[in-house]
Amino acid sequence: MNAAPAPDPLDKSPVRILHLEDSRVDHALVKFALQRSQMPCELTLVDSLDDFRRELADGRHDIVLADYHLPGFTGLDAWDVARACHSELPFVILSGAIGEAAAVEAMHRGVSDYLLKDSMHRLSHVIERALEVSETRRAKARADAELADSRHRLAELAEHLQTSIEQERADIAREIHDDIGGALAAVKLDLAWVGRRVADEEMSAHVNNALEMLQHALGASQRIMMNLRPPILDQGLVAAVQWLASSFERRTGHRVLVRRSSEFIDVPREVQLVAYRTAQEALTNVSKHAQASAVDIDLNDREGVLTLEVKDNGRGMGPEALRKAKSFGLLGLKERAEKVGGWLDVSSSPRGTSVILSVPLRASTNPDNADADKEDGHDQGDFV
Repeated sequence: MNAAPAPDPLDKSPVRILHLEDSRVDHALVKFALQRSQMPCELTLVDSLDDFRRELADGRHDIVLADYHLPGFTGLDAWDVARACHSELPFVILSGAIGEAAAVEAMHRGVSDYLLKDSMHRLSHVIERALEVSETRRAKARADAELADSRHRLAELAEHLQTSIEQERADIAREIHDDIGGALAAVKLDLAWVGRRVADEEMSAHVNNALEMLQHALGASQRIMMNLRPPILDQGLVAAVQWLASSFERRTGHRVLVRRSSEFIDVPREVQLVAYRTAQEALTNVSKHAQASAVDIDLNDREGVLTLEVKDNGRGMGPEALRKAKSFGLLGLKERAEKVGGWLDVSSSPRGTSVILSVPLRASTNPDNADADKEDGHDQGDFV
């Protein structure tokens, strides 16, 4: 079997080299060395910074090959010019004599490589390596930019989903309040009317049982509505967190202590909702996983920063629990905190877990948000 012919080097696209050199002899030596290595190339010779700057602006070169000692400036000066022009071309210093200190400084400042002129036979290899490294860096930069863009779009999607969820919760709570709650309350009134007029004891017992079930359904409707979108949020963050704590204490029997910097903390609506959901999620995790007997909640707005800390005395969580892939509750809280310019810290030890939300507060709240909140408020007075 005949071997496939080796690819002809001349078939490659020529490497366009911008050569910064004041010696025509050295320029000819560079051209001869590249011809011997069969590297297809196009060389453009310049010997001044003005010409160098103009060629960089043209943007048609692949790599810069620069002497170190030039009339009135050095190769590192040319490197600074390239950086000032935002050029990403690989930059190789080719010098007859460059000291070790100068070579180290050049590499430290980001020059791709350097080569002594008495090693000209290695020039094509140095150029190829510099081009490969440069392409790898550009590919990484593109990948990083795409990743950053993907993360940004994912964060926007998460924010949209959270906004949609909150709106859906508000709509469901309104329907429960207006339709289900109202219907159940009307049925209860009718049954109570029937019960007062029934003489048969057996039928009266059935009516009373139905009234008890209706009362249970009303309580469940109210509880579901409060979990979806508590009307107490309209009374402020402090009142909402205190209600959440007292509900948790009644439901679980765990002691909950709420400390606050004042009876009313004025925060924007979006920050209030993030803080409330953070406290709600933290308490949910305590009831599910912590095996705690007490919870401390600290809420304050000192030094222009809203801080909410929920700390329990449970068994804590290991590092693997904090990093597990499906811990979407904490991930969602972190996304929410970032969207309002804050951050979420979670720390845990065998003595308990602490969830801390910190949000820098703006000088003033948005009155439009407050008006929107009033439209979402639900009166729970209809529940019996």
